Amino acid sequence: MTERLHLSELIARIPSGTKLAVPVDYAGVSMSGTAEIIRQNIGGLHLICVPTGGMQVDMLVGAGLVACVETSAVSLGEAGGAPCFNRAVKQGSIKLMDATCPAIHAGLIAAQKGVPFLPIRGLIGSDVFENRKDWKLIDNPFGENDPLVLIPAIQPDYALFHAPLADKYGNVWIGRRRELATMAYAAKHTLITVEKITDDNLLDDEVMAAGVLPSLYVDAVAHVSNGAAPYGVWGEYPADAQEIAAYAKAAQTEEGVADYLATASWMQEQRT
Repeated sequence: MTERLHLSELIARIPSGTKLAVPVDYAGVSMSGTAEIIRQNIGGLHLICVPTGGMQVDMLVGAGLVACVETSAVSLGEAGGAPCFNRAVKQGSIKLMDATCPAIHAGLIAAQKGVPFLPIRGLIGSDVFENRKDWKLIDNPFGENDPLVLIPAIQPDYALFHAPLADKYGNVWIGRRRELATMAYAAKHTLITVEKITDDNLLDDEVMAAGVLPSLYVDAVAHVSNGAAPYGVWGEYPADAQEIAAYAKAAQTEEGVADYLATASWMQEQRT
């Protein structure tokens, strides 16, 4: 049964050293959860970006809470590169598991289906493939001269994201953001912050039901208004480009990011 928790209780479920799956910046990033991870000092994280990371990942790296990042890219979009992530990679202070978007999705789908790997194409001869010794090259057993790359299953310990709506039964509406469903299906546990909670059963609505993640895949939900800000959430509010740019400027130095994490007004809110 899906539990309904306070934000601090929800994030306290995540242990240090966990493999944590987080979504791309337009698909429901729990920035309220990110602030709470920093507040609770949950470290040694292995972040799995689905399939890329942004301000969330950069902040956690800047806070010194990340041991490994598995991703196809980390960027602040129009605000530029990811300063803390780039700095950490250059310094060698985090492990980078470089990937591609299809490889990340293939690994998660393999975990979802309970198989050890999935084969994909398009990586052979690339620097990415050469640097991933855990990926294997095989010949297609059903063809000739047809090499394939095997991507091992990626099973996060936890998936964390934000959504517009949940119901009191624990069903969560994710709309067209199907990568969120892939995260939840693959992960051992799924924690979600939401804008609103309704008394209506979302699965009873023929229009909404197709975009609902069933409660079977949801461990706990926390009601957090504006829980994705300064990123946006579809149908609710847009991203705050000025705040993201302010972070990008501050994060150019270790001192600047430390000051930002300590003083940014949106991070200091005690959200419920």
